[in-house]
Amino acid sequence: METKFSSKLADIHLHYKVWMSDERETGILGDGKWKMLKLIEEKGSMKAACDELGYTYRRTWGNLKKIEKFFGFPLLEKQRGGSDGGHTALTEEGKRLVRAFDAFHNTVDTHIQQGFEKFIQELKK
Repeated sequence: METKFSSKLADIHLHYKVWMSDERETGILGDGKWKMLKLIEEKGSMKAACDELGYTYRRTWGNLKKIEKFFGFPLLEKQRGGSDGGHTALTEEGKRLVRAFDAFHNTVDTHIQQGFEKFIQELKK
């Protein structure tokens, strides 16, 4: 069935961000920090992860320290310099946080996509 919306429905693209905050609405963990943690684990380097995402090292370091302060334990293990250069990895808690956010995001993504599809269907009526 054609509606006044029909000609533009294919041009609507869904975008959203997910983040969590504390009781003061200070961001704890969201899509950007989650992607950063995943990339640090993958690359073994916070600098390489920052370069790939276009984030500044200093701001990223501060953001990750805020997450650690909130939880009260480290999420990163950092080794400085040496002949092979430095290395950064996630602690077991850091890996657990990423896995939990992965699972959470998969659930949220599914529900949001279903909601978006219902939205489009409503505009087709």
